[in-house]
Amino acid sequence: MQIVLPAASGQFDTYTLTGDPISGAPAGATFNRIAYSAAHVVADPHRSGELNQPAALDWPRTIEYRRYLIGQGLGIAEAMDTAQRGMGLSWEIALELVQRTMAETRDMPQALIASGCGTDHLSAHAVTSCDDVIRAYAMQLDAIQRTGSRVILMASRALARVARHRDDYRRVYREVLAMCERPVILHWLGDMFDPELKGYWGSDNLDEAADACLAVIAENAHKIDGIKISLLDDAREIAFRRRLPEGVKMYTGDDFNYPSLIKGDEAGFSHALLGIFDAIAPAASKALAALASGDIGRYERVLEPTVALSRHIFRAPTQYYKTGVVFLAYLNGFQPHFFKPGGHHGARPPLYLADVFRLADAANLLRDPELAVHRMRLVMQTFGL
Repeated sequence: MQIVLPAASGQFDTYTLTGDPISGAPAGATFNRIAYSAAHVVADPHRSGELNQPAALDWPRTIEYRRYLIGQGLGIAEAMDTAQRGMGLSWEIALELVQRTMAETRDMPQALIASGCGTDHLSAHAVTSCDDVIRAYAMQLDAIQRTGSRVILMASRALARVARHRDDYRRVYREVLAMCERPVILHWLGDMFDPELKGYWGSDNLDEAADACLAVIAENAHKIDGIKISLLDDAREIAFRRRLPEGVKMYTGDDFNYPSLIKGDEAGFSHALLGIFDAIAPAASKALAALASGDIGRYERVLEPTVALSRHIFRAPTQYYKTGVVFLAYLNGFQPHFFKPGGHHGARPPLYLADVFRLADAANLLRDPELAVHRMRLVMQTFGL
């Protein structure tokens, strides 16, 4: 199994596949960590309009992929940024996605689904006050709770725009959390994922921002199941984790350092809410089963090769990581094309895609190598390679 691929030198090299496709944990395996995979959506390229038009989705394949992730023992973090929330997926389509996912997984009693609730239906220029933000959260919250889904309170671009002080965040979260029917997961997404969230929690200084966030959690702990932090800084996450009130979980969103954060230390561990779990689902499943059985060696051996892949997929500019996630789903036969809503399949160059292929093979994540080689050749041909 060989393929000619572009190389960093600007030339080409012949790559020989070496991976041994991995299978996930056996059916019924139990984990001792909660593990959500933020799931991508499958576009319908035949019905897609211009870039500023609502996304057209291939609903059967989008739902089938969620059923596949659930079958690997993973929960679904629905309608999050991995699903291009705020980058091609409108609130109206996001709500339909939540509704369909909840309705079409009811026959899977093990399904654990939490859905993103935000303020993204608001035009940035239409937001003038924190009251606007509260009303926006309330509208989406009501709609999502009606589906029966758990809730992830997504970081709000609108709040980052109008908040003037950490007390504005304290007030908005206090009022919104009071409307939540059961404990929710908070969401702190660093500006490497979304530049419009710079200064979230009222400060560009991350230590000050952490203090403000922890104050919100302490004040509303009975309404909070946990918090997902995506700052790509494991030391900062560990320090934050150790300051959480009893009973409030840390869900790592660190796609660079997840193996050690999930494994934990003498003072605790992180659960998972990760975009990379979409791409490495069988490895995540197998590793989590090993961790639950106490086989730390196997846990580390399975996950270690996935880190280089994840760091590549999520390299700067990080917000375009969805390109790598969807490309790997295409290589693995979960969808028949590499088109993405909003044209974001074109956000990464051919060399990036070639390295996704190489690193996925090294991590044993090309489930049908022959199909992956065939599809990789087709993509490279479109670039004249």
